[in-house]
Amino acid sequence: MAGMRTARRILAGGAVLAAAGWALRDLPAELGVRPLASGPERAARMRHSPQFRNGTFVNSMPEGAALMTAPPVGLLGELAKDRSQRHPAGPIPLRLPPADPPPADGVRAVWYGHASTLVEIEGRRVLFDPVWSRRPSPSQLVGPKRHHPVPVELQELPEVDAIAISHDHYDHLDRSTVLRLTRTQKAPFLVPLGIGAHLERWGVPAFRIIELDWNEETAVAGLRFVATAARHFSGRSFTRNDTLWGSWVVVGATRRVFYAGDSGYFEGYRGIGSAHGPFDLTLMPIGAYSPAWPDIHMDPEQAVQAHLDLGGGVLLPVHWATFTLALHPWGEPVDRLWREAKARDVRIAVPRPGEAVDVSAVPAVEGWWELLT
Repeated sequence: MAGMRTARRILAGGAVLAAAGWALRDLPAELGVRPLASGPERAARMRHSPQFRNGTFVNSMPEGAALMTAPPVGLLGELAKDRSQRHPAGPIPLRLPPADPPPADGVRAVWYGHASTLVEIEGRRVLFDPVWSRRPSPSQLVGPKRHHPVPVELQELPEVDAIAISHDHYDHLDRSTVLRLTRTQKAPFLVPLGIGAHLERWGVPAFRIIELDWNEETAVAGLRFVATAARHFSGRSFTRNDTLWGSWVVVGATRRVFYAGDSGYFEGYRGIGSAHGPFDLTLMPIGAYSPAWPDIHMDPEQAVQAHLDLGGGVLLPVHWATFTLALHPWGEPVDRLWREAKARDVRIAVPRPGEAVDVSAVPAVEGWWELLT
């Protein structure tokens, strides 16, 4: 009998190890590659970039806490405190995205959660930072889990004209999503300099990859895309800043959209607004902020200021609600945003995941999240 119990334990342990091994089989690919070693042409472009110094990309604006190397004092205590407040108190309401064609001369956006957003501009569709995985992590065994399902499966997305990525962190560049979009869509991937090495490693054809440095631009499907600055960092492992990060300007015949990606606030937004604005719509990150890292994630009040610097018309908040990535309460970002927007007479739209926002007819803010805090 004892021998049988031992055998069962061995078999059970072997099954657990096998399952873990299967789950971690893709870990090397998830980590991506070192772009400098991915080919001489890309390496030459990187070394020529004004943002590249001493082997890594750097922010043009001064850095401080962005390069924090040790956890702040008291972090473990903060993690253990008020944990329930960092999650919604109930199911987040979802909406089914519209199936009708995009407005031929307008701007409409569908927020899927976190930063993943489909922007329809003058009849074209641009998908920003799509992440459909359950966890933004190199392994689906660990990391923060979604607070809500995706409103629509990837195979049910309409045909898009471009897929734009802001940087290579897991909550913005998801390998599983990229693999599926490579199969189900024909659109090119627009990425900051160096990220093309990751995409090539994952099987994206070279002709579908457009890599840009800050202030470089390209035309896709009748739209002009400009890679613009952000105050952030990059890295999918312990190596930092070997790919560039950035924001995106999308320009049509008469309409303009700005997507900030991840960024701390910086004075450069005024220059972007002067050079490329004003914008009908800005997509601004409002969550995952902390006094410990003010240089890499702006807070809601700074998002409003950046929107004004850019000459924005309607502000759509992103980078909140879907994953817990900081210590602040779950609904705090949008509460603070709403207060600041009212104080400064800024038009905002706060859709439920999957809900469409037409810039020409922005609905009044309903405060739907307040029932979940």
